[in-house]
Amino acid sequence: MTGISFEFFPPKSDAAEQKLWQAVGRLAPLLPDFVSVTYGAGGSTRDRTHACVKRIIDDTALKPAAHLTCVAASKAEVDSVIDDYTEAGVRHIVALRGDMPDMGAFKAHADGYDGSVELVAALAQRGGFDITVSAYPEKHPESASLAADIDLLKAKIDAGATRAITQFVFDTQAHLRFRDALADAGVTIPVIAGIMPTTNFAGARRMAEACGAHVPQWLADAYVGLEDDADTRKHIAASVAVDQCRELIDEGFGHLHFYTLNQADLTFAVCRILKLGAAAN
Repeated sequence: MTGISFEFFPPKSDAAEQKLWQAVGRLAPLLPDFVSVTYGAGGSTRDRTHACVKRIIDDTALKPAAHLTCVAASKAEVDSVIDDYTEAGVRHIVALRGDMPDMGAFKAHADGYDGSVELVAALAQRGGFDITVSAYPEKHPESASLAADIDLLKAKIDAGATRAITQFVFDTQAHLRFRDALADAGVTIPVIAGIMPTTNFAGARRMAEACGAHVPQWLADAYVGLEDDADTRKHIAASVAVDQCRELIDEGFGHLHFYTLNQADLTFAVCRILKLGAAAN
């Protein structure tokens, strides 16, 4: 059976917090393998991320995976976050290098971990954590090449990573090419396909540009003239996501990770249509 997981981000306001917990409540009955909670650029959401993870542990039956970055923080500060997670009962960490607060080129903190490999190694040495890392089917924007990205992923695996989640991809063929490239490179850990179902195509395009994800022309064409037609956008988004997920499942991907943007309805519908999670029963 295909595994599923959901990503949420910590809220910045009371209204956003209500929306988050509505989304969590809507998706929880699908019984995902885990849910992840993001950690803002430069660790800017540290306290809110921790509070969100703690509430998931205390008030739900979900298994949280807490994001952790090493950007703009000393080793002592990062280790303190790890201690907090441990005390809260977190046993799964998504270990990322992270983005600078100004979104400029990465520069390691003078007293910090120098990147994701060293962070993963520190977590592995401490022990007690399931360690997930990132992967980029279409190459990280700062990477010299896809081959260099794959070498970095292999280094993270050697350091102790147990699975990887890909950046969201709209071009399914890119996911398939990446799968084949990883197999050729000898990567054997589970690689989870990242999916972003969204009705806000303009916002999705901006995020895609920021992370180097290709937006196929056919997808852009599908949303032309629908800026004020939310209902039609919902139908298109559901159809696109279902088709993408179905193809990935047919191609052997054993787990799908949904970037929910704290909006549950579309992801819930996709899982129901494809009988994923508890919807399969």
